[in-house]
Amino acid sequence: MVIQLFGHPFSSYTWKAEIALYENDTPFEFRMVGPEHPENGAELARRSAVGKFPLLVDGDDAVFEATAIIEYLEAAHPGPVKLIPPNPAAAVKVRMMDRVFDNYVMNVMTVMVGNALRPEEHRDPYGVARARADLDRIYAWLDGEMAGRHWACGGDFTLADCAAAPSLFYADWVHPIADKHASLKAYRARLLARPSVASCVEEARPFRAYFPLGAPDQD
Repeated sequence: MVIQLFGHPFSSYTWKAEIALYENDTPFEFRMVGPEHPENGAELARRSAVGKFPLLVDGDDAVFEATAIIEYLEAAHPGPVKLIPPNPAAAVKVRMMDRVFDNYVMNVMTVMVGNALRPEEHRDPYGVARARADLDRIYAWLDGEMAGRHWACGGDFTLADCAAAPSLFYADWVHPIADKHASLKAYRARLLARPSVASCVEEARPFRAYFPLGAPDQD
């Protein structure tokens, strides 16, 4: 039975799981979640704790949370691209960077996106200003980390890069990476040129009008 991935092409965390599948040419069926596919939403609600995507279904196994999905794929469907290094110390670094991109880039960026979705009278300028400052701080740190590196943890594409690609893609739309952070900007460009990531970018392109802050004319 082929793997099923429930999600939406414009969803950052769906991208993260899809990138891992594409990296190893793992066959899967994409099941889009949206009003036009109520059966997929019903199955997602049945199989996921809180009904959020992405959700991977592999026979009797159902795995939600993008990082856990990638961990599962490494264990159950390993391929030539080792997204989690076999060396325990290297694996710790990869997992740490995965959390950095999810928690300190993507989740901070969503503060600004969520604010834009609120009614005007409930918006939070102070929260947005703090989020911008937090992104500036992590951009500076990441720029230093990426100096001399090709991928997030060195020469190999890993779980950390699966997290970095959607995080930096959308974060740069919301709060642009400054030109002074040349190493980070170059890393983002390398990510977007990676075939697995480029496929996600193209699949999401028809949905850019959904972006509440307005998708910039780039990428």
